[in-house]
Amino acid sequence: MNIRLEGRSALITGGSKGLGLATATAFAAAGADVAIFARNPETLEAAKATISAAGKGKVAAIACDVAKGEAIETGYRAAMAALGKIDILVNNAGTSQTGKFEEITDAVWHADIDLKVFAHIRLARLVLPQMKERRWGRIINVLNTGAKAPRAQSAPTTVTRAAGMALTKVLASEYAAHNVLVNALLVGRIVSDQIVRRHRAAQTNTSLEDYIRANADGIPLGRMGEAKEFANLACFLASDAASYVTGTAINIDGGLSPIV
Repeated sequence: MNIRLEGRSALITGGSKGLGLATATAFAAAGADVAIFARNPETLEAAKATISAAGKGKVAAIACDVAKGEAIETGYRAAMAALGKIDILVNNAGTSQTGKFEEITDAVWHADIDLKVFAHIRLARLVLPQMKERRWGRIINVLNTGAKAPRAQSAPTTVTRAAGMALTKVLASEYAAHNVLVNALLVGRIVSDQIVRRHRAAQTNTSLEDYIRANADGIPLGRMGEAKEFANLACFLASDAASYVTGTAINIDGGLSPIV
């Protein structure tokens, strides 16, 4: 199957590193115009070069903190100015904030909700009118498998990710009549910049490669996933090949989640 995205324009949040960058690069290689949001201007420029090298379409790298409503409005206007339209939205920006429930403050809860729930809501609200008008659209919400199978001390992330899964189903049901398809990708253990940061924070003498192998324990496939494997599935969902797929929450975790 040859997945192509010519004539489509995509907006990807958290697009300068990891899964977001891999997805943006795959979209560009498939022929799409791409805009990415991230907070760090330096990583944005490096990401823009990588994405531009993968395809021949337009690439816009926009500094935007999606945890802030005004920044989203400004960033969206910049993306529209650069690309002219948004056909595909990938809500990818996020962190893995966890802790003991009694120690999680209101400030931490508010920050996590702003980043992982309100950002999805605000961006979807901005792109949906034009998707409805053209009768074609794709929204992909990047969550994690904890949304289905939360563990102890996994809040606030699993709670906000579960909200994201509910939002996915609401939007899928409400906008299917307009040919706007909304799905979620639930990430397990995938090698990304977050894994590199965790390895660094662990202050261990173990090499990154050994750390990655150790974190594969319990994964039925016996290894952590790669960012390009995530991007392949995102590219499929963004394409016409997935024209009958909406309202799903797909695990991409090597079989790790106990919930299908």
